[in-house]
Amino acid sequence: MAGAGIRGAGAGHLTPFIWPELGLAGLRRSSGTIPVLALHGWLDNAQSFVPLAPELDGLDLVALDFPGHGLSRHRPPGVRYHFDDYVFDVLAAADHLGWQRFHLLGHSLGGAVSTLIAAACPDRIVSVALIEGLGPISAPADRTATGWRQAIRLSHDRPRRLHPDIQSATDARARHSDLGLDAAALLAERGLINTPEGVHWGHDLRLTWPSTQRYTEAQVIDMLAAIEAPVLSIYSDPPSGIVPLRILERRLSALCQAISFGDRGGHHLHMHRPDTIGPVIKEFFHEQHAG
Repeated sequence: MAGAGIRGAGAGHLTPFIWPELGLAGLRRSSGTIPVLALHGWLDNAQSFVPLAPELDGLDLVALDFPGHGLSRHRPPGVRYHFDDYVFDVLAAADHLGWQRFHLLGHSLGGAVSTLIAAACPDRIVSVALIEGLGPISAPADRTATGWRQAIRLSHDRPRRLHPDIQSATDARARHSDLGLDAAALLAERGLINTPEGVHWGHDLRLTWPSTQRYTEAQVIDMLAAIEAPVLSIYSDPPSGIVPLRILERRLSALCQAISFGDRGGHHLHMHRPDTIGPVIKEFFHEQHAG
């Protein structure tokens, strides 16, 4: 049901997989031997890389669904979704693939996770390409108690929002994000569930619970400064507002080896502008792998 405006739309360009032993699912496109794990944004899924994949020849591209997203397993009852726990899911995926050293491609949440992995595992990461994801969202230390109170107040079960049909669900997703209808429809292919009562998005609702804690900006800077691998940071121009420009500039300056590239297209610019940013990412990975 993806619209014609999205280049590479449809999963024919990528092969779906499910790893029951890890509880992970995703899509893979092997057009070369450069190993790249692609990590999507919050409440998205592996389909978000479908428009970009045809631009990335020469890569063995594995796009994961994070736990609780797409077709990957949800966390067990009583377990929260702390974003840094995804680090261990990604490393488990790399081990399953037999990849001792590999590259990372992360968007938004996936970029934040990639940042942590690159800082924590310098021996395993060759290079990192980040799309609107140069580190996690931070908070001042004096907001810690406030954050906990909000998490306690808002972390509870609630009914899922039901839509009468797929189109209504897709329209709602596009309306409440920067996604166009074509991009929202692409995510819907992997994210919607039909029931007798209606259509709903299949992500775990616990993903929408507030975080109990955030890193301070000083901690984020420390992680960025510890990254030894070359980093390509791609950001929306004008800024999307996820990370303010002044913070983005400070984070870029903390990196040892960094290339930055701005392009119009909003927070999901990899879905809206794959023909522009795809060649930049491809060239970066090829150069770093050859080096």
